[in-house]
This record gives sequence, C-alpha cells and structure tokens, in this order.
Amino acid sequence: MGKPTGFLEVERKTTSEKEPLERIRNWNEFKIQPGDNHLQQQGSRCMDCGTPFCHTGHMVGGMASGCPINNLIPEWNDLVYRDRWKEALERLHKTNNFPEFTGRVCPAPCEGSCVLGIIEPPVTIKNIESSIVDRGWDEGWITPQPPEKRTGRKVAVIGSGPAGLACADQLNQAGHSVTVYERADRIGGLLMYGIPNMKLDKVKVVQRRVRLMEAEGVIFNTGCEIGKDISATQLKMNFDAEVYCTGATRPRDLPIPGRELDGVHFAMDFLTENTKHLLDTSFDGSLPTIHARDKDVVVIGGGDTGTDCVGTSIRHGCRSVTQLEILPRPPDERQVDNPWPEWPKIHRMDYGQEEAKALQGEDPRQYLVMTERFIDDGNGNLAGLEIIEIEWGKDDQGRFVPTKKEDTRRTIPAQLVTLAMGFLGPEQVVAEQLGLETDPGTNLKAEHGSFETNVEGVFAAGDCRRGQSLVVWAINEGRGAAREVDRYLMGTTYLP
Repeated sequence: MGKPTGFLEVERKTTSEKEPLERIRNWNEFKIQPGDNHLQQQGSRCMDCGTPFCHTGHMVGGMASGCPINNLIPEWNDLVYRDRWKEALERLHKTNNFPEFTGRVCPAPCEGSCVLGIIEPPVTIKNIESSIVDRGWDEGWITPQPPEKRTGRKVAVIGSGPAGLACADQLNQAGHSVTVYERADRIGGLLMYGIPNMKLDKVKVVQRRVRLMEAEGVIFNTGCEIGKDISATQLKMNFDAEVYCTGATRPRDLPIPGRELDGVHFAMDFLTENTKHLLDTSFDGSLPTIHARDKDVVVIGGGDTGTDCVGTSIRHGCRSVTQLEILPRPPDERQVDNPWPEWPKIHRMDYGQEEAKALQGEDPRQYLVMTERFIDDGNGNLAGLEIIEIEWGKDDQGRFVPTKKEDTRRTIPAQLVTLAMGFLGPEQVVAEQLGLETDPGTNLKAEHGSFETNVEGVFAAGDCRRGQSLVVWAINEGRGAAREVDRYLMGTTYLP
C-alpha cells in the first residue's frame, strides 16, 4: 500500500469522456485516456484492506461480487501508484488474458464490492485496468510469446468470443496445437459484432490481440460453422479434444400481432450488420441495410444491448429514440435488501441514455411498459407500437406477475424496433449431432470446474454452458476449461 492515507485525501475521479454531442459524430471510442499523475492519484485510494472483496469473484445475491477472474487488483493499484507500470501489467496478465477488453466493456463488479465503497465512492478500478494494458501496448511490452515446445496434442475451440479466445490462448501457451473455428467472417464473436465500435474498437483493439495470438501459433478458421460446414462428429475424429464456446445466441422474441412487419428486428442483427458494414466500407459514412436514419426508433429491453442500440441509432441519425422497459425504475441508492458487497442495483445513466438526453432533452427510457402490438402502415411496414403501462404484484402462488392498467393504453410512432430482451440459450445443432446433454435452459450440461460434457473429450464453456452472462465470466470459463482440457490430455496441468 503506497499511501495509507490516499483514500482520505483523494476524491474519486473517473476517466473523462468526450461530450455526448461531440462523440455521436463518429464511431470512435469515446473514452479519453487520463494522464499518469491522475491514475497514480486514483491508485493511491486503494486501501489495501484486510479482505479485498474486489477480487473474490463470489456469487452473492445471484450476481458476481468482485472480479470473476480474481484480478490482483490491490497489487496493480499499488504498482501504478508507485509508477511501476510494467510490473503492474505483468500482475494484470497473470489472471486476465484480455484486460483491454474487460477494461472497456465490463460493468466492473469489482467496484461494486470495493470496501471503500461502503463509505465513499469506490476506487476507479476499471479505468486503471484499461490504462495499464493500453500503456503496455504503447510501450511495446506486449509481444508474441509462443510456447517453447509443442505437446503434439490437437484441440479445436468452437467459437471465438471471449470464452473461446481465452481458452485458445491458455491451451496454446500450454503447448497444444489449437484451431479456433468461427462461423462469422471475422474473429471475436460477441467482442467483434455484439459490442459497437465506439465502446470497443475492432481494428485497434480486438484485431490487434487476434494478430498477437496468431503470431503465437493459434490457427483461426473463419466462415466455418461446425454442425453445418463440418459436422460435429467429423470434427471430433480430427482432434484430441474439443471445447464448445458458441455462446447463447438464440434471442428472446416478442410474438405479438405485427411481429412480421418490416422494421422489427432482433437487436443483435441490428448491431452485427452495423459493425460489419462499418468494417467492410472502412467507415466511409454510408448506412447499412438496417439503419435508423430519419426514423423513430423504439428499443424494447434494457441492459447493455439495449443501450448499444440507442447509441447506434443516434449515430445513424435517427429522428427520435425511445427505450421501453417492463421492469420498474431502479432506486437511486442501495436498498436494505441489496447490501454491500452485492452488485448495487441502482439507477444508472449509461452512454446511450446520456447521448439521447443531450439530443432530446430527457432520458429515453420508459419504465413499467408492455408492448401489445406492432402497427402496420398498410403496406407491411412498421408504423408504430401500441403500448400499455403495467404494475407488478404477486399471484396466488406468490409469483410476481404484471397487471395491465387499461386506461394507459396508447400508441407511439416507430419505423424501426430492436428487440433487446436477452437470450434463451445456445443453438442445438451440435448438441443433437454429438448427443450432448442439456440443462432445462437448453444450455450444454457441464459442471463449472470440470467443464466436461457427457461425451468424453468434449468440453463446454462460456454462455453456451452458463447462459447469457458477462464478458469477464466468459474469460473465467474459457481459462477454466483450458485447464481441464490440459489435465485431460496430459494427466496433470500447470495452467492457473
């Protein structure tokens, strides 16, 4: 602990962002990198507390409390304070393969469980994390480190999202020959097409790490869908082990009247097409096929995906954007039933809502609203939505159910709707071909810690095993699966 009184003397200051009306003009990352002195001051606030909940990663109240990959947060906070950046990077990479990803897109459960956060604003852990790794790239400290020898074992990793990349990286470092299969045209999965460029730059950040892994010996095979282009049974014959990291890609639908109208899209289709168009056209300013230019946009659903739809629609030049949420507005402060170190379930204004408010004068979110039907313009195109307000109460069996408030029924204009209501689980083609067992939620059945399915030599990790979750949990699972695959192949393992 570099400065015992740091948390008493220094106030929390997060990384500044470009002003909303400035940043919506382009697709560039909108975070502004702070200077070294600022970061050292913020690092001094870390208390070196006796029990640092920030890196425990326990599940409390059904959500992660602290970092799921057990980042050594107090250690690299102290090293930054002491201006020992290269050592801080080494400590960061011991637990996190891709801190440039998590430092940009993770919601930071570590900060939610920071001990200082009980009485003061928590340490700016996420800002410091991303700054450490960005400096490592800038200084040339991050270079290819291929394994000294190969084991002769071959492993296939199916899916190149954060779980698949983490698994491939660890197995490659253990000396196995790793091939990653990705059905999209670019590597990255959720990191490439599920998160907009202004949050996570695809060329400067994602592809940079992929190129490093290639230089270290990982083989990437894009445009190849296992179960379709190559059968899962055929793949199994060609490798010593397989790890499925295919994500939870079946979106939750809204089967109400008018669902078939032109203009109603799943959020991930909207976001994927936009990012692919940007990359294919080198950001030339043209619009993708699904776009929001001069349209009234309604985003149904909250969370990160809903926010990303709001931010993307604004950058397209939408006429208006509204976000509908079926749940009530969260409180401004922790409630009695949401104590520390649980993740604080409080009202937040994310970047998309900030931008919409700057343009429209108010938060785009409307709470306790249900959509009844999509309205046809007479030509098969979306013209609006019929919505109604609800209230939540318990039924005879004690379950929370919504009750419609009939006098609140109204229509709102919309020519584009994005459905951002979460995901139901993985697609089932591979499970059917290999006879993999699934749980009641259709996720591939494999215990956390062992990650092996009911078929010998076949493992599962990430959202396809645990359901929709955070990038940092995907990295946790990818690393864990790699460790167990290494043990399966070699009889023992030295992977962390």
